[in-house]
Amino acid sequence: MMASNTVNRMAELRTVLHHSNAPEDHHENLAFAMMLGKQGRRPPWPSSPAEAAQWQLQQILKLLDGADVLIISPAAHAAVMAAAATLEPADVGTLDKDRDIPIRAGLLVLPEPVVVENRGGSVSDIRAFGWQLVTQHQVLPNAQYPGVQLTCFMDRDGPVQPQSWRLAVAQARASGSPLPPLVPDGIYGLRADTALTAESNEQHAEISEEHRRLNTVLNQVAEHRALPAEEGQWDGGRIKDTDDDFAARYAFAFWRLAAQGVTVLGAPRQAAESGPPHQARAQSADPDVRVIRLANQVPAQRSAADDGASRIYHHRWTVRMHKVRQWYPSAQEHRVIWRGPYIKGPADAPFMVGEKAYTVT
Repeated sequence: MMASNTVNRMAELRTVLHHSNAPEDHHENLAFAMMLGKQGRRPPWPSSPAEAAQWQLQQILKLLDGADVLIISPAAHAAVMAAAATLEPADVGTLDKDRDIPIRAGLLVLPEPVVVENRGGSVSDIRAFGWQLVTQHQVLPNAQYPGVQLTCFMDRDGPVQPQSWRLAVAQARASGSPLPPLVPDGIYGLRADTALTAESNEQHAEISEEHRRLNTVLNQVAEHRALPAEEGQWDGGRIKDTDDDFAARYAFAFWRLAAQGVTVLGAPRQAAESGPPHQARAQSADPDVRVIRLANQVPAQRSAADDGASRIYHHRWTVRMHKVRQWYPSAQEHRVIWRGPYIKGPADAPFMVGEKAYTVT
């Protein structure tokens, strides 16, 4: 599966390069650098898709062996989703591995899978993100940059279950090597040396627009992608990832919100706090797993449209975040931060994420 992904991605990158001014005899090296070099692979490049997949599997095993395991609460997850919706491509280029990423290798498990509509209209789900620090290797010019290797994991038993996937899961189980609950689904590379921090708002806009033009070629469509709103909102549902950058935006928002103090890293709850007494006796808190929560309990918000005695809510939903580029005089730079979040619904009600239906009796 990973070798097949490599073949598809390389074909996409060759399409981009075919529409660029890059010398044709450098297209192959450039394509490898844009994919594997960004992920932390150093030249010489692999001789086959199978060799590339084997290297990626080694990277994933290294990640799982050394990562801190984190679980994000539904409310904190919703805040990250809303913040990610406000990000433009150039914002992610301000990432600082030393300032923004407190844990050098981590596996962040989401409260439930996020359904993503990928390039070309295919659908998948993401249940976890893993990251570790790497050195990126690029060509033309030959350069190395501090970076982050970001791995997405899908839910083996998640909401996206096409017939081909169910068949693959069944065959793996029948062979005696069942697939794990979290299945690696793709690796990305993020530059993390604050490359675009000093750029102006106008330059950020130009860089973001260039990113969209490249993805227009990849998607082979003519329509112009709308700019992200300064105020982001997420209330569950499918994410349209036309530009193949949702994973990068989510990870950036997660790290930056943690650095900003909107979310906090705490110890896991004892089983007695989250389940019936018989479950508390059967299970104990895992000391190796920590929970990400909102730093402060966010009060419920009401709008004029919510007024009316007949409307009674049984859950909380909808998080809005407002993005600003805050000027820091001491550092002489702008940093992306958010104001918010804002949540609707009763403060003591459960937080709803995803496409769920609730029956209240």
